[in-house]
Amino acid sequence: MANHLYQNDLPDELDLGPVVAIDTETMGLDPRRDRLCLVQMSSGDGDAHLVQIAQGQTEAPNLTRMLEDPRVLKLFHYGRFDIAMLENAFGVTTAPVWCTKIASKLIRTYTDRHGLKYLLQALADVDISKQQQTSDWGAVELTEAQIEYAASDVLHLHKLRDKLEALLIREDRLALAQACFDFLPTRARLDLLGWGDDNDIFHH
Repeated sequence: MANHLYQNDLPDELDLGPVVAIDTETMGLDPRRDRLCLVQMSSGDGDAHLVQIAQGQTEAPNLTRMLEDPRVLKLFHYGRFDIAMLENAFGVTTAPVWCTKIASKLIRTYTDRHGLKYLLQALADVDISKQQQTSDWGAVELTEAQIEYAASDVLHLHKLRDKLEALLIREDRLALAQACFDFLPTRARLDLLGWGDDNDIFHH
């Protein structure tokens, strides 16, 4: 297992395979206001690949090529936020996607705990620390603790997806979940355009 840190973009020769786990670190929780600082990815092989995004950066050709590639499934936890951040930063529509948080909410209706830490504990017997979640991700030099934290958010998503997908199949909700995943890029775009939770067009 290794963590690889890059500046501004993925290396030209890097192939992360057909299913890539992705997460982002930002300066805040408003994709229209707060800037993207880090994109972390894993192919599920135990390695994490982290791309540090410079302030004002608007292009990352290798990264955005992968995000748009219809042959690559992008795996998120709470993809709505990450997809919006990536679109706001690079003008890219990330698709196709799969979201472990949506899957959990559809299938684990016996609980209201759908955060990544709780999911990994319950379904993958993995305990991750969230201590660095609110640290300064805009720093020029990331600490080793930040790098380890960022990596932990993507290293186990493949396993988590397998567990959740099996439950969705068992309860005959996989097709419904897929319809939700397909809608996520549009939901993220609505957020960027101002139709967020306070002005949700699906509310009464």
